[in-house]
Amino acid sequence: MIKYLGSKRLLAPAIVEAVRALPGVRAVVDLFSGTARVGHALKAAGYRVLANDHNAYAATLARCYVQADADDHARDAERLVAELNALPGRPGYFTETFCERSRFFHPDNGARVDAMREAIAAKSLPPELEAVLLVSLMEAADRVDSTTGVQMAYLKQWARRAHKPITLRVPALLPRATHGKGEAHCLDALDAAGLLEGDVAYLDPPYNQHAYLGNYHVWESLVRWDKPAVYGVACKREDVRTRRSAFNTRAGCGAALGAVVQALRAPSVLVSYSDEGYIDRAAMEAMLGALGPVRTAATDYKRYV
Repeated sequence: MIKYLGSKRLLAPAIVEAVRALPGVRAVVDLFSGTARVGHALKAAGYRVLANDHNAYAATLARCYVQADADDHARDAERLVAELNALPGRPGYFTETFCERSRFFHPDNGARVDAMREAIAAKSLPPELEAVLLVSLMEAADRVDSTTGVQMAYLKQWARRAHKPITLRVPALLPRATHGKGEAHCLDALDAAGLLEGDVAYLDPPYNQHAYLGNYHVWESLVRWDKPAVYGVACKREDVRTRRSAFNTRAGCGAALGAVVQALRAPSVLVSYSDEGYIDRAAMEAMLGALGPVRTAATDYKRYV
């Protein structure tokens, strides 16, 4: 899966165990699904997962890893990935924007991305299968980027991996979960909280000023393929300036999360949060304590610098 600031790759086993410790859980609502690592792990454990994220690239990751089932799509994905890998490069918007105006990817790989993305768009595939191919392309591009992990800036000299030819792989699709087919949604978290119902709600909200759209704007443009106007050295999408979230402000974060918590349609709530975030432990425990008893588990985690 893609490199991602705030990814729960190392914490996913502990999160699954926390869900297992609750009685009678069949369905889990994941309101800030991000890379879908947690949703993927919960699906592998047999739970029906209802994933949500307001960014299109994250919703696409969830549609691949949570909603799409291997039995339905693995064979077609193998065939189509092989077909895309055989395409020659054809420079276009992606090459111009992210390889020439900025230097996130080597132009040779950028031309391949352009060709493969245009081919995916031309196929008009069913949404789940299209998501599988888009995730395959996103992850392949991530393996040959020239950044330190976020798309706020690129390296002055090409990273060694940037010279490797881009190659797609079929994502690690899972069979349908024991407790039912998953879902992927692309909604505001508050709207999703009032719509999606489960036995547990898992919340992993943003906790500082860095918006994920700004950190991963290349993936948003690659998935949407709307070829937007861009600004700045990093060639960010223009809507990075306007699609602001209260979760990324100290003044608004507490109220935004409190509204989501009150709207939840689940008897149990599991929250991942950094002790360096805008909401301190006491305030978080008080907010959740309005729903019932609270238990806190602290885990050391290496800071990203």
